[in-house]
Amino acid sequence: MGVKRDYEWVYTDEPHRTRRALILAKYPQIKRLMCADPSLKWRVLCMVSIQLVSFYLIKDVTSFWSLFLLAYCFGGVINISLSTAIHELVHNHAFGPSRPMANKALAIFASLPIGVPMAGTFKKYHLLHHRYQGDDTLDTDIPSPFEAMYFNTTFTKTVWMVLQPLFYVIRPVFTVPSFMVSPTGLELTNITIQFVFNYLIGQWLGWHVVVYMIGGMLLCMGLHPMAGHNISEHYLLFSDRLTMLKDCNNNDMEYPMLMPETYSYYGPLNMLMHNVGYHVEHHDFPSIPGALLPRVRQIAPEFYDSLPSHKSWTYVIWKYITDPNIGPYSRVKRPPRFARRDTNDNIINLANDVIVN
Repeated sequence: MGVKRDYEWVYTDEPHRTRRALILAKYPQIKRLMCADPSLKWRVLCMVSIQLVSFYLIKDVTSFWSLFLLAYCFGGVINISLSTAIHELVHNHAFGPSRPMANKALAIFASLPIGVPMAGTFKKYHLLHHRYQGDDTLDTDIPSPFEAMYFNTTFTKTVWMVLQPLFYVIRPVFTVPSFMVSPTGLELTNITIQFVFNYLIGQWLGWHVVVYMIGGMLLCMGLHPMAGHNISEHYLLFSDRLTMLKDCNNNDMEYPMLMPETYSYYGPLNMLMHNVGYHVEHHDFPSIPGALLPRVRQIAPEFYDSLPSHKSWTYVIWKYITDPNIGPYSRVKRPPRFARRDTNDNIINLANDVIVN
């Protein structure tokens, strides 16, 4: 297998819709899991409170290395956990789809210790990722051709991991520019509240605390075990997946295994990350909160146990960086013909939609 020079192009729809239909036909009781997670709001409140207390405790700490270690090992970890809580709130998992404003307000509250107004912007891009997974023009989760071309060696992939937050911010400017000039009301509210919060923290506790807030998030989105989920979810790290698919389909399975392009992680860090590692299950059922996704796998094991999965996010990062056959090109892409079924206005309005099935 040589170094990849292009994405893996496919000409079929993404597999999650098909698997969801098959699972619901066999296990209709899974629909009962499509509910709110009442504990999510308390988890968010607890994490935000811990961060606020920690900000006060470090107001007199000015040592760069002390703040760096605290951010990498503590503050940034909680902020990454809060970012996955925001992911849950984007899907309305705290209060259910009938109370969208409550979910939005809690998402803005959860973003305060992060220091970056991510709640509104993440919402619209993430919903596009779900609806148009792999789409050449709309899925901003896929590295751009520029990233794939220039960050494909061990050294440059290490740099890419460190700079991953930067690429997530600037990538949509080139892939979906219409979104950048059409900010939603949620985004503008989020930016205003975040700016006021950061200013008050800087004035009361010191601007080094604001740097600690944002720096911790950036550190843990880069070369950090918690950031392994960004690679494990959709990158093609299993070189034998075609052979594995053939073997599974010839193994008298009741249901053939669909070509995998999403992968789950079943390790212990899920406890800190609201089960975002159950990523195949999440894409199959985005209306089921993370706390209940293990139940999906328990109810329908024949649909998940044969799929390739990860056990370590740290190993995922190591493999991605050191394996010359893996890089930014290791993603499934599909032509935008599926997206063209929607008008541009409908795509823009998706920023305010909620995927419930």
